[in-house]
Amino acid sequence: MSTHIEPVTHGALDFAELERLGIHPDDVLDFSVNSNPFGASPQVRQAIQQTPLERYPDRESIALRRALSQRLNVPAEQIVVGNGTAELIQLTAQAFLQKGENILIAEPTFGEYERSARLMDSNIDRWRATPETGFIPHPDKIQKKLNERKYRLMFLCNPNNPTGQVFPLDDLDRLTKNFPNTLFVVDEAYLAFVPGMKSAVTLRRKNILTLRSMTKDYAIAALRLGYAVADQAIIQELVNLRPAWNVNALAQAAGLAALQDEAHQRETLAQLQQEKHFLLNELTALGFAPVPSQTQFFLLPVENATLFRKNLLPHGILVRDCTSFGLLNHIRISPRRREENLRLLAVCQTIVSNAKRK
Repeated sequence: MSTHIEPVTHGALDFAELERLGIHPDDVLDFSVNSNPFGASPQVRQAIQQTPLERYPDRESIALRRALSQRLNVPAEQIVVGNGTAELIQLTAQAFLQKGENILIAEPTFGEYERSARLMDSNIDRWRATPETGFIPHPDKIQKKLNERKYRLMFLCNPNNPTGQVFPLDDLDRLTKNFPNTLFVVDEAYLAFVPGMKSAVTLRRKNILTLRSMTKDYAIAALRLGYAVADQAIIQELVNLRPAWNVNALAQAAGLAALQDEAHQRETLAQLQQEKHFLLNELTALGFAPVPSQTQFFLLPVENATLFRKNLLPHGILVRDCTSFGLLNHIRISPRRREENLRLLAVCQTIVSNAKRK
């Protein structure tokens, strides 16, 4: 197994960085995370307050799995709950990859897929969407890549992070039929942010492992919560490897309460779509050219992503520098509340004005 694995760059607040800069975390508006900015349901907060802290959590997350089973119309035995999808990605690699086996990753995308494969000393191939095509995935080219060699796994983020593009479900169905010996790991962490998008779970394929996050759309990122859905034999492999009590009681209670308040999620995500359109229009008016996306978050071309982020941070604005995705000239923005979006726009206006003076 590899002894030196580089850490993955992520969005969200870097508390050590803020401390070096003398910036308090409460003074920063975080546009770098693709989460619901309207906060968790009041029912979630109430459930957390009522959770006994002296008792160990249910190691099987039975109540939450049953609720998810009813929501997804799949047996509870086909669901495993994890400490965020990051844990489940690593468990998947541990369960289904061996040294020297091949995996395919559709890029640019979440860096934890590659890291998990490197931990297992796997051979990594890539198919990469390009700015010239708006980062839209090309199923036929991906199929051509899959034909090149035998792949044990394929990681597909759908909708994709950071591009916000969607891989059509019919094309995914075709690929899974054509390559029955490849396990397609479909990360649907952002599915709820695309109105009307159907899940890969509905395909009922034995070679699909679907990952879902509950931290983003339900606004409970501090608790770390996700789940995987697959054939029972696949799920059992993950169950065999997971740590004991991997999901704490607060997260389980929060997840269960969130599922019971569909109205909160529906209303807040509708507001978020409105804020996305507002922000896109205003940024375009400032002279920027946002890349169209199907999610609430989107890419914004800039001259230098690292410098742009650096210039925003002293103003209390954090965006995602996409250099770690191989996109040196793009940042990623996820809309927030109206008054917060206006603050971002004001700072961007200042940067544009200063650039014109030079």
